[in-house]
Amino acid sequence: MNNQIVQNNLNYTLFSWAKQGGLNPINVHHAMGSYIYDRDGKKYLDFSSQLMNVNIGHGDQRITNAVSSQMQEVSYVYPGMATDVRGKLGKKLAEITPGDLTKTFFTLGGAEAIENAIKIARMFTKRHKIITHYRAYHGATYGAITASGDPRRFPVDSQAMPNVVHVENPYAYRCPWDSSSIEECGARALAHLERVIQFENPNSVAAILFEGESGSSGCIKYPPNYLKKVRALCNKYGIMMIDDEVMSGFGRTGKMFGIDHHDVTPDIMCIAKGLTSGYLPLGGVLVNNKIAAYFDDNPMPIGLTYSAHPTLCAAALENIRIIEEENLVDKAAEMGLYIEAEVEKLKKKHPSIGDFRNTGLLGCIELVKNTKTKEPITPWNAAPEDMEITNKMAAKIRELGMFTFVRWSYIFIAPPLNITRDEVDEGLEIISQAIAIANEYCN
Repeated sequence: MNNQIVQNNLNYTLFSWAKQGGLNPINVHHAMGSYIYDRDGKKYLDFSSQLMNVNIGHGDQRITNAVSSQMQEVSYVYPGMATDVRGKLGKKLAEITPGDLTKTFFTLGGAEAIENAIKIARMFTKRHKIITHYRAYHGATYGAITASGDPRRFPVDSQAMPNVVHVENPYAYRCPWDSSSIEECGARALAHLERVIQFENPNSVAAILFEGESGSSGCIKYPPNYLKKVRALCNKYGIMMIDDEVMSGFGRTGKMFGIDHHDVTPDIMCIAKGLTSGYLPLGGVLVNNKIAAYFDDNPMPIGLTYSAHPTLCAAALENIRIIEEENLVDKAAEMGLYIEAEVEKLKKKHPSIGDFRNTGLLGCIELVKNTKTKEPITPWNAAPEDMEITNKMAAKIRELGMFTFVRWSYIFIAPPLNITRDEVDEGLEIISQAIAIANEYCN
């Protein structure tokens, strides 16, 4: 029976980001709290909240009950109709997001949110270029993957969305400008950004699209005041600031949204993932009052069959209630500080730890062969034949009963916001054993 389940998956479905031969997926039976259980009874500590989205942990039946209750009333109506839950969720989002972000267009996930944010920015400004970071990921649909600087775009970039311009990140650990401090790196990154705006013609740039807090590209920390100065550049040139909070939203970083760490209000915010903690697919694009007012007199030519789906809205509304009631934002901040202190101890034990970048419960250990040269354990965008060390570490983590995101020279730490200290200790011990493999390759 167990083998048949896996075979049905392999024979009749396609798996993301992988060659389909030789796959060996975890055969999931159920999940609860911070753990996933397979059909052989083995449990896996979920140390990355799956794809950094199961913020409230697994198996919370309060979501089930909220969804069931909504479906007994109405499961679906077309997006041109009003429902109680749609209005309540929109109002709640207006209350918890920064500044004057007051209206939401609901999507089915993060990539759709990015696509529609770009459309809105282009329609509102009547400009066409979008500036984004190279080390960033915004989704896998054509527009979103083009906006991503991440190499996952390479196989399809011959058909990329036009008019996307990438700039370097203020990546202090590997500063492109050989800066001596994170502050200097930030200043040089901003100068670089403004030069690019000028080279590209400011009157052609519709939006700057940055993550509220860096995620799967390596949790690259923003220098102090970097986003404030990006906001100032947007104001100077009449450019919209789009904030991608798909991964960093809803408490993940120890604030409700990543951008809250920077005291900045964007013009447009994209949300998904933690909006429902992954229990059902939902995303959204929030716009400020000025953009909302523009569409009072101008048609907004965007739409989705399942936009503002009542059942999904019910899951999101209950999820936000749980986050607030259980004080999960503050818990994420507190546990993040504990993890940072514990990883400092691991640095003394493991010569391969080059850097640890973390905000709340969105963190990444970067592994190197030499802390002076910073040569990565696995090259960025490594070919399959160069992935031996990463593959060994990922296999060790799975063998020891943990699931987390392992990529190139990065091991991610992004557990559910309600994880316990004992569970964190368990996870860090497993990571320590995996990093011991990397130590063998240090020079």
